[in-house]
Amino acid sequence: MDDFTLVNECIKGNPKAQKALFDKFAPRMYSVCLRYMKNGQQAEDVLQDGLVKVFTKLPDYKNEGVLEGWIRRIMVNTCLDQIRKNVKFQGDIQAEEVEYKLEHKDFIAERLMAEDLMKLVQSMPEGYKVVFNMFAIEGYSHQEIAVALGVTESTSKSQYLRARAYLRDRLEKR
Repeated sequence: MDDFTLVNECIKGNPKAQKALFDKFAPRMYSVCLRYMKNGQQAEDVLQDGLVKVFTKLPDYKNEGVLEGWIRRIMVNTCLDQIRKNVKFQGDIQAEEVEYKLEHKDFIAERLMAEDLMKLVQSMPEGYKVVFNMFAIEGYSHQEIAVALGVTESTSKSQYLRARAYLRDRLEKR
């Protein structure tokens, strides 16, 4: 069943279509949630909340763009909502203040297995992890991140620089 038909059947309340949509997207969206949350339990909780939002908002989906991208955006926003409830971000720090931590060596991530890299990202402090995921993985701009998180663009940039320095430090220790 194509995405257009799947969405229409879900809107009509077809339980088989709803299960098919869940089966198709839940594993990928769990991976998205896992990148933002502290552990698998929290990722599962956010996944569930996000999927409830997806099914609730399906009538609003205009079949413009890829369905997976639309669902992913809902999941990221659900993760961010959860993080906002639980975590305070560090105050404004200018990007220039953390540049001394960065070196100009090549990043050696290609030697890491994806699982190892995921563990490193999971071990980051919350502010670093969220900004790193949004910028490096999801492709948000620092301006979009600032608006989404209610911080300044400078804070977004400094958190990203700190996240890179954190990863570089951990990689060099291996």
